[in-house]
Amino acid sequence: MKLSSYYKLIIFHIILGVAVFLYRPLALGYFLLSTAFFVYIILKGSNKNKTFYVLMACAYVVGSEVFLRMNGGTVFYEASKYLVILFTGLGMLYRGFSNKALVYVVYILLLIPGIYVAVSTLGFESDIRRAVAFNLSGPVCLGITAIFCYKRTISFNQLKSILLAFLMPLVSMAVYLFLYTPDLQQVVTGTESNFATSGGFGPNQVATVLGIGIFVAASKFFMSKELLSHRMIDLLLLGLFGFRALVTFSRGGVITAIAMILFFLGLYYVKVNFKTKFKIKFSALAFLVVIGMVWLVSSMQTSGFLDKRYANQDAAGREKEDVTTGRVDLLAYEFGEFMENPFLGIGVGKVKEVRLDETGVAAASHNEMSRILAEHGLLGIIAFLILLLTPLVYRLGNKSNLFFYSFYIFWFLTINHSAMRIAAPAFIYGLCLLNIKYEAPAVHRQSAIGTR
Repeated sequence: MKLSSYYKLIIFHIILGVAVFLYRPLALGYFLLSTAFFVYIILKGSNKNKTFYVLMACAYVVGSEVFLRMNGGTVFYEASKYLVILFTGLGMLYRGFSNKALVYVVYILLLIPGIYVAVSTLGFESDIRRAVAFNLSGPVCLGITAIFCYKRTISFNQLKSILLAFLMPLVSMAVYLFLYTPDLQQVVTGTESNFATSGGFGPNQVATVLGIGIFVAASKFFMSKELLSHRMIDLLLLGLFGFRALVTFSRGGVITAIAMILFFLGLYYVKVNFKTKFKIKFSALAFLVVIGMVWLVSSMQTSGFLDKRYANQDAAGREKEDVTTGRVDLLAYEFGEFMENPFLGIGVGKVKEVRLDETGVAAASHNEMSRILAEHGLLGIIAFLILLLTPLVYRLGNKSNLFFYSFYIFWFLTINHSAMRIAAPAFIYGLCLLNIKYEAPAVHRQSAIGTR
């Protein structure tokens, strides 16, 4: 993307963030217009670039999902997941899909018996509808995305543009967050996840998508061949995303972003030439300086509570017994339900209901692995193994995707701390399965990556 276009997009999304803060109903208009725009692009765009248009549309929708949710900007809560299903469905209508992607059809079919079990035990149509929509929209979104993406080819430059589509709505969200909570010291009084610093929305979800922004900004910075001013913008965005992610006090998204960056840098460093390796080392120094400054400012703005949060301490400085903030208890409970109902599980959406009946606590699952075991039983184990192993097997024969491990680790870590509440892990999982075509001949690919 041209430098001028990059700046224009950033300015537009800064203005959008300010406008939505001043008048929240604009969020719904933004959702409707962007949806109509991407549907038009997919339908009217050239068939040759249909895959790119679909993935671009999905990335933008996924990037804007939490921003829209916190402002009531969607017609219904799971709209972004359904849009990803719609866009990839349109893509398959035009471009078909690989026969080998049928393994993900099997994955989707394995989830169906859990619906029957839930129907037979709940018996209320409205409850079933809500349970299925909330608990299966994410897994089905993942399955459809995986079917579309499996062994589909895009260029490396197209992949970078898709990552940029993730980034832009996050600029709007970051602007909104700064306007929503200009003075952090007034609202940060402890070490718990903070809704006030997260735009009044779930800190876990906000930190998760900001983690994507951190990764995209960091990867752009390390790979960029643009002018210094352009790379400084990448560092600035990295710093802003990092700051807002840290002050949510939700650690999962931040830790996942760090892991993504480390996996990317490790693979990138191995593939590039000697000159680019030297550039990576120099860039890493600037990167670490920015990270250090972000942490220092965040610590000062939160009166030191941030340091205690990451040291697993409470506001008084005492070490907490459970570093997972109750997630282990939820996981153990769901595993216990699996042991009692090992074959078909207890049914879709039943974990939260059963826990409420037995303990009086209505706590949603944070872990997709334990949820699928409890609700789908042995069929859930098979379904999860398909998700876990298929990308790794595919990677054995196709090592073209420079971002493979970053995407894969994002999916795996996110479903273990935030389940599939948002569309991001479902769609990014699909990106693991892409075949990436580099513009230079394959024999020169190593140097081509390094000189891009």
